[in-house]
Amino acid sequence: MPYELFAAALDPVQQDYLLEARQMQAMSFAVHIPIVCFGIAFPALVMFVEWLHLRTGDPVYLTLAKRWSKVMAALFAVGVVTGTILSFELGMLWPNFMATFAGVFGLGFTLDGFSFFLEAIFIGIYLYGWDRLSPRMHLLSGVPVVVAGITGSLTVITVNAWMNNPGGFRFENGEAVDVRPWEALFGNDFFWHELVHMYVAGYIVTGFLVAAVYAWGWMKGRTGRYERTALLVSLTAACVAAPVQLIVGDWAAREVAKHQPVKLAAFEGLQETTEGAPINIGGFYSESDGKVKGGVDLPKMLSLLAFHDPNAKVEGLESVPERDRPPVAIVRTSFSIMVGIGTLLAALAAWFLWLRARRRFPESVWFWRAVVAAGPLSLVALIAGWVTTEVGRQPWVVYGLMRTEEAVTGAGGIPVGYATLTLVYAGLIAGTIWILRRLARTPLEQAKADPPEVPRG
Repeated sequence: MPYELFAAALDPVQQDYLLEARQMQAMSFAVHIPIVCFGIAFPALVMFVEWLHLRTGDPVYLTLAKRWSKVMAALFAVGVVTGTILSFELGMLWPNFMATFAGVFGLGFTLDGFSFFLEAIFIGIYLYGWDRLSPRMHLLSGVPVVVAGITGSLTVITVNAWMNNPGGFRFENGEAVDVRPWEALFGNDFFWHELVHMYVAGYIVTGFLVAAVYAWGWMKGRTGRYERTALLVSLTAACVAAPVQLIVGDWAAREVAKHQPVKLAAFEGLQETTEGAPINIGGFYSESDGKVKGGVDLPKMLSLLAFHDPNAKVEGLESVPERDRPPVAIVRTSFSIMVGIGTLLAALAAWFLWLRARRRFPESVWFWRAVVAAGPLSLVALIAGWVTTEVGRQPWVVYGLMRTEEAVTGAGGIPVGYATLTLVYAGLIAGTIWILRRLARTPLEQAKADPPEVPRG
């Protein structure tokens, strides 16, 4: 029958491109997540600088706020593109995941949509209202931008927390029933530590990346009040957040130990369940024999950090079948990179804050070189952290309930989409760099940036 042939044509074909689908999703996250960091932190920094201008009358703060607001608008536009691509990918690459669980977490994306429109409207008002609103009203028009940047990312983070620790429904016969969306998203044990961890990371990445740009100029001789002010604001934000992240990271790791013990075992490449488990620093995981080679063992430290008990039992990878384990080498490497860079950034932050407490401004060229390096390193740590979280959850897209291979699309053409997406992101990154370079080369409004000279005579 014709309708039977038509139905057969629409049936999904065998999917041989699970790895490519995962790589496409990972690439989109890697491009989008840094933009999310700027959406979280940058509007607050812009408003803070404008508030300093209102409080002191110093025109340098006004010049800085105006220039940063243009960067904020440009990055928001980029985020619109990358966020839209991600939304389409969820439906196109993982249709079974969306069909089965959208009723549980769909509320999060709905709230994200409202946040997006709110942010778009008030960014426009803020950007074009400099000479059209009173100074106080203009400052207040930035408040919704800050709030929307927080609520938009918050709702998406709730979805990720739910994927790591699903709840708020019953799973019967392959379907989600008795759905309680608010409980699923905001009553989740993973919600708070993922939220705080990401928000602190937002200030670290934004602060160090912005400071790296000005630190490079500082070493090239651009050492005016404008550059000094931009450095102090951005670097202080990053350096206050970096040590805090060590505490938040410890909190997050303990929640992982409680709810995802296999992921914790992958962090350290721990094969056997062990009481008083050690931490290995500097070693690498060998897939051939399942052992960590090289490095230095710190006895009982994993048990101590994970459970605050040096003799606590830590479950090993052997506690689950091999098919239920994540790719250990990737997870351990990304976790080590994240922790290592985070520790270095916290040390740099402590040095800067110590200098500022003594009312000193860093003068050493080595300090500014370290700040320049801290910008891209913070970005590497951010991506490594998300790799740790997402790959460490594998082989589950919804932990313990749905495997990634069960969620992936059955459609063909994945390699073509992969290549197309790569070209799109390459063009988008090139365009973003071009726009930011143009903004950076725009001459400062010196008449507004410097106080007027008092006539003599």
